[in-house]
Amino acid sequence: MDGAMFGYAAVGVVLLVAAAGIGLLVLVSRRMRVAAPARDVLPFGSGWDLQEHALSRFHTRWYPMTVVFLAFDVEMLFMYPWATVAAQIGTEAIVEMFVFLGILVSAVVWAWREGVFRWQ
Repeated sequence: MDGAMFGYAAVGVVLLVAAAGIGLLVLVSRRMRVAAPARDVLPFGSGWDLQEHALSRFHTRWYPMTVVFLAFDVEMLFMYPWATVAAQIGTEAIVEMFVFLGILVSAVVWAWREGVFRWQ
C-alpha cells in the first residue's frame, strides 16, 4: 500500500471509530433517559404557570444592538495584543489598526443608517 493511501486509510478508520462512538453514546442516552415531570423542568416561578415562553421576552430590536456590541468587543480583543507590539513594528502597525478601525466605523455608520440605534 502506498504511503499516502495508508494515511487516508488511517483517517478513515479514525472517522469511522469516532462516528461509531458518537452513535453508541446517542443510543445509550436515548435508552437511559428518564422523563422528568413537567412541573420539575419548568423555570423557577414559585410554582405558578408561565405566562409567556422564555425566549419571547426579548424584543427583536435587541439583536442588532447585540451584534454591534460584539463587534466592538472583538475589536478590543484585537487591540490589546496590537498595543503590546505596536511600538516594535512602527508605522505599519498604526496604519493597519486605523484601516481596521475604519472598517469597523463604516459598519457602525451602516447600522446607524439602518436604524439599529433608534428606539421606538
